[in-house]
Amino acid sequence: MATEKVDVVVVGAGWYGLCAAKTYLQVHPETNLVVLEEAATAGGVWAKHRLYPGLKSNNQYGLYDPNLGTYEYPDFPMKPFGVEPATHIPGEVVHEYLVAYATKFNVFDKIRFNSRLGSAEYKEDDNQWLLTIGSEGGAPKTLLTDKLIMATGITSEPFLPTFKGSETFGAPLFHAKDLLQHSEELLKNAKNVTVFGGSKSAWDAVYLFASKGIKVNWVVRSKGTGFCWMAPPKVTPAKKWIEKLVTTRFLCWFSPCIWDEADGYAGVRNFMHGTAIGRGIVDTFFGILGGDVATLNGYDKHPETKKMKPLTNPFFIASTLSILNYPTDIFEYVRNGTVTIHIKDIDHLSPGQIHLSDPEKPDELDTLETDALICSTGWKYKPHVKFLPEGIEKDLGVPYINKEIKDYADEELTQKADAEILKKYPRLANQPTINPKYESLTSDSEHDDLNRPFRLWRLIAPPTKQFRNSITFCGALMNLDTSITAHIQALWSVAYLTNKLKPAEEKSEDDIKWEATLWSRFGRWRTSGGFGRRYPDFVFDSVAYFSHLLKDLDIEPFRKTGVFSQVFYPYGPEDYVTVVDEWLEKSEKKPAAVTA
Repeated sequence: MATEKVDVVVVGAGWYGLCAAKTYLQVHPETNLVVLEEAATAGGVWAKHRLYPGLKSNNQYGLYDPNLGTYEYPDFPMKPFGVEPATHIPGEVVHEYLVAYATKFNVFDKIRFNSRLGSAEYKEDDNQWLLTIGSEGGAPKTLLTDKLIMATGITSEPFLPTFKGSETFGAPLFHAKDLLQHSEELLKNAKNVTVFGGSKSAWDAVYLFASKGIKVNWVVRSKGTGFCWMAPPKVTPAKKWIEKLVTTRFLCWFSPCIWDEADGYAGVRNFMHGTAIGRGIVDTFFGILGGDVATLNGYDKHPETKKMKPLTNPFFIASTLSILNYPTDIFEYVRNGTVTIHIKDIDHLSPGQIHLSDPEKPDELDTLETDALICSTGWKYKPHVKFLPEGIEKDLGVPYINKEIKDYADEELTQKADAEILKKYPRLANQPTINPKYESLTSDSEHDDLNRPFRLWRLIAPPTKQFRNSITFCGALMNLDTSITAHIQALWSVAYLTNKLKPAEEKSEDDIKWEATLWSRFGRWRTSGGFGRRYPDFVFDSVAYFSHLLKDLDIEPFRKTGVFSQVFYPYGPEDYVTVVDEWLEKSEKKPAAVTA
């Protein structure tokens, strides 16, 4: 079969992929663009096959204004979708919203469903990408494209550990990603289930079954990182909405940020992080924040809930912070015995049974009878696409194994970045020990042993000019401001891919490589209690990140009127509605006819 030629390929039809496709078409409506999606429906994490019963967004709609949400594209309001103010958005509504967005902006008909990208080969002579695509039930196809936008994110390829004895287990054993496929049968017939892991998806699975009266054994590894931080929607003694706290510039100053220069107020930040008094204030703030969450959750009020106290220091986490979005009190199911907490490790499986080991009692094993084992065990953060020619992952800035250097920290440029980071933010040198008994869940080289994390320039583009502005990565990060990040990253990508981004032209190869290394390495120090060692993971640093990208685009980063508003009012999608039009105007282009 002949190779098909297109102008642009976007891989992924979730928040980032849909927005990247929409923005490219908004700027260049004549573009022959294709979106590849391996699932049968759009939405990414909100695709139909992932919408298990009770799934809701962490974000709440209409916190301050019944007409404004925090989980919506700036130029496509969620209000018409009927979400009640100050409520978490049902998963079905998020899916409907994303499909409507894709339809409104003429992206939906560009999506090729059930199309999994297997390999992407860079053709240096022509500066093009040859893509090999597998479709269900058909022979592989090839596409040749001038521009490639990878928007698969980092929650698309589940990591499912292997257990000794799994071949005889005989009961459903699956990743939380596939909960929908098993939930109906289990909710109807199961007497007890086991949930393995302490992340937000584990909490969701526990609540789903416990709220229906089904006994849940919740296993969290004694050699792992414990339970994630789960906060009520309102925190601090002032009872502020947490998702608005993290986009308020005044509170962002409490977080060290390596890209803070684009966000102004350098004097305040230098005081907060460069002086002993400032660092004391910062530690006090995060201590109050963490203490307030612990008090509101009542961990110490019961011996079982006490086991759920996070091991991580709240200062060193980011997107692992999640929100209690359940209609009833999940902790009550722990207190009344519907949920039993086991801080132990899975030794092996046998027919219908899970055998747990306890480091405190190495000669004893506890046995759990169970009707299912649900694993909330994270994701393979390395893109599942095979990049060719062999070995170009390093130059692309995506995770890989560097066999020449055992540890990324051993590289000279990395050591220089570490020194720069710790000089600017000495507080970060005092790293916590999360769990002295910690052991990796796996030695799978595709998951835990990648000694080179993401290293993208501006967290989007390769750290080199050798690919001549032909590829970007949207959504290769985690924060709490998905919709805004997708909106601004998409515009930045379009400017970069069409050679209209001044910094990309003006900066040298060495400058780009240095900045990419510095930003990447910052995650190792700033969010070591989260995922910063693997990929960009931040919360309080989002507004500064948006400012940096907007300055690259020559767009005003301060989106509010007056200093008081800039400092003390939270930012939201409504502050970034016009950024594409502003860029088009500065680029002396007429906006395409795509109004929301």
